[in-house]
Amino acid sequence: MKPVKEQAEAFIRQCYKELGKEDQTGMRIEEIRRSFDETGLYRHTGEELVHGAKMAWRNANKCIGRLFWDTLSVHDARDAVTEDDVYKALVEHLRTATNGGRIKPLITVFAPEKNGVQPVKLYNHQLIRYAGYEEDGTVTGDPHSVAFTRFCESLGWQGAGKDFDLLPLVFQVAGGEPVWRTVPDEVVREVRIRHPRIQGIEALGLKWYAVPAIADMDLEIGGIRYPAAPFNGWYMGTEIGARNLADEDRYNKLRDVALAAGIEAGSNASLWKDEALVILNQAVLHSFQEDGVSIVDHHTAAAQFRQFEKQEATEGRDVTGDWTWLIPPVSPATTHIFHETYDNTEKSPNFHYKSK
Repeated sequence: MKPVKEQAEAFIRQCYKELGKEDQTGMRIEEIRRSFDETGLYRHTGEELVHGAKMAWRNANKCIGRLFWDTLSVHDARDAVTEDDVYKALVEHLRTATNGGRIKPLITVFAPEKNGVQPVKLYNHQLIRYAGYEEDGTVTGDPHSVAFTRFCESLGWQGAGKDFDLLPLVFQVAGGEPVWRTVPDEVVREVRIRHPRIQGIEALGLKWYAVPAIADMDLEIGGIRYPAAPFNGWYMGTEIGARNLADEDRYNKLRDVALAAGIEAGSNASLWKDEALVILNQAVLHSFQEDGVSIVDHHTAAAQFRQFEKQEATEGRDVTGDWTWLIPPVSPATTHIFHETYDNTEKSPNFHYKSK
């Protein structure tokens, strides 16, 4: 990996070129060099932070929704220094992103890592997520959340023990002890899952939340790592209907959906799982759309990704991607992505999973 100073200069050159400020590149690089000489670090300007975060979305290899990278709104929370400041910023993120149902792509960026220290640490996988309670090998709620739910309980939080209990926000500031705060009801939009023709689906009592705000990835811009930078777009329907509610190690509802739809859950060769999967995904899309909550189907998302590829080619930029993530989990061969190959090289700026 290149030294941070080199990464910083490379970012500034690209960023300022894209912003049409090439004439200011040299002066800015000199400022950064002086900052490194004096402090060993540098600080992004507000404009650099905003464009860098947008570039990170554009470079996110696993994301099919990158056509909209330039619409990302950026909340600069680098000066949030108290627990109240952090909590307020997280709640405001959810309020702004929900936007009455018209989901707004948004990232909230807290202070960067300094000498290996995280000024703000977020423990949530997503800002909104459902709890999972395991007892005697049986899980109520989301199995993905079992370990985190136990951690929340160790901090003093108690849920109702039901399938869709909202987990709290858990974070720590300035190396202090982790704390939890309840997510206010008024900033959480949830959608009851029902089908336009099959009444039995609503009786299953399924629902999902509107804003998928990822909270456990690092944002890296020009060698600077922001360990607390929750971000969201809107859902692609299959994320809910083919994964969260359908995966065997998640809510595992395909058999229930089949029974509700009058489909005999017999042999694999009957393709009952496929029928149930389509019905569940129809229900998710119908429910979000009827409630006025932003969502996109996987065919439209793939067409939007094709448009993104064309736009990037026009700008002279290569599109990198992780094929295994870009193909949708339902009918992937009906999209152009299935028939393409992609270079999975990671560019900077970008989002990165945290090292374990």
